[in-house]
Amino acid sequence: MEDETWLTAREAAELTGVSIVTVYSWVRRGHLKVEGLDHRGQKLFRHLDVARAELGTRAKAQRAPKAA
Repeated sequence: MEDETWLTAREAAELTGVSIVTVYSWVRRGHLKVEGLDHRGQKLFRHLDVARAELGTRAKAQRAPKAA
């Protein structure tokens, strides 16, 4: 769709407040899908998918038991 917002890994990391390594971890774990490449060959992600990946991983982190 033409009205979608596309983000590079760096932009996704800045938007969500995580590192680029975390963004690629989401990809590796299947939480986020690479949707294309920009004119410089950088991977692109849909804004909505980035938000879903962040929400899902943060919710999972809150459910994890904390070490005493």
